[in-house]
Amino acid sequence: MKLSHAAFAATVALGLAAGAAQAQEKPKMEKCYGVARAGQNDCKAGAGTSCAGTSKVDYQGNAWKLVKAGTCTSIKTPKGNGSLTEKS
Repeated sequence: MKLSHAAFAATVALGLAAGAAQAQEKPKMEKCYGVARAGQNDCKAGAGTSCAGTSKVDYQGNAWKLVKAGTCTSIKTPKGNGSLTEKS
C-alpha cells in the first residue's frame, strides 16, 4: 500500500514540475501599436471603439496587438515600424 502512495506522489510531483517548466517557456509579450490590420487588433482602438477587433483601418496608430517582447519596433508596416506607445 505504501508503494502505491509513493508512486502516486511521484507522479503528481512530476506533473507539477512539467507544468512549471512549461509555464516558464511562455514568451513575454508586449503591446505593439500600429501593426494590426483593420479588425484584427487585440484591444483599444481609440475613441468610439470597445476592444478586440474594432480597429477601422490597417495599422491604426492607437490600436495594438500583443507581440513577443523585444520585437515590436522591428515590425515594418507600410506606415513605418511598430511602436511601444500609442501613435496619433
